[in-house]
Amino acid sequence: MVKIIAIDLGGTNLRVGLVENNKIKNLIQNKTPKEKTELLILLKKSISELIQKEGIKEIKGIGMGCPGPLEKGIIKNTPNLPLKNFNLKKFLKKEFNLPIEIENDANCVALAEAKLGCKKNNFFILTLGTGIGGGIILNGKIYSGKGLGGELGHIILDEGRDIETLWKAYRKLNYEYFRKDMLIKDLLKTKDKRSEEILSGLSDILAQGIVSLTHIFDPEIVVLSGGAKEGGSKFLNKIKKDAEKYMFLPRKIKLKWTKFKHPGVIGASLLLD
Repeated sequence: MVKIIAIDLGGTNLRVGLVENNKIKNLIQNKTPKEKTELLILLKKSISELIQKEGIKEIKGIGMGCPGPLEKGIIKNTPNLPLKNFNLKKFLKKEFNLPIEIENDANCVALAEAKLGCKKNNFFILTLGTGIGGGIILNGKIYSGKGLGGELGHIILDEGRDIETLWKAYRKLNYEYFRKDMLIKDLLKTKDKRSEEILSGLSDILAQGIVSLTHIFDPEIVVLSGGAKEGGSKFLNKIKKDAEKYMFLPRKIKLKWTKFKHPGVIGASLLLD
């Protein structure tokens, strides 16, 4: 069996897993450090721990997904990590003498969906977490333009503000009102006016973004993933209903949550296929 170290580096969580036959056999999960040195130490330690358990000869390589913009293994100016203009591929290659493949984290989710999930040839995904990432599959392949495309979370919606900026603004409002970052599933249970305003705002900006992208790509399906998934079918149906207000094309958007618990890890492992 082929064994791969697969990494999903997000703004909130760092997940390092051992994937075998498209299944996660072992997973190390930690909060993502906010300081560069601490982050790189934790990354190296987590990978080393899994390699030590399996033996270096058993590992085919390391696949990794991380927030963009990302080009040739170099993290550019991502807003959610302390790694600006950092050659992550070079760092990993120096530390571990293994094949290394690095891709945008949302593209990894899209890859997992294309090969093992929805299995569609033309669709896009949005990852709803610390920020909003996006991945595009066209004719069965990841589309990234000249190399940096696919930043769907940064399409402009309102007075120069993009989806991610508005998403973060509502999350901040959530925190300031409740004195903690209420999960979407908890907001759905809370019946006061402010929680309803926050939910309506989050749903509406997602609906606007999804419809705008649908008008461009006319996808077979739209897949959502990330921490917002805990909102379940209730939140998904709210987004669908809001999307109807903005839809120009004569069709309904097919919208679903990813079926994977850790799609970024699975997708990162597929980079070495």
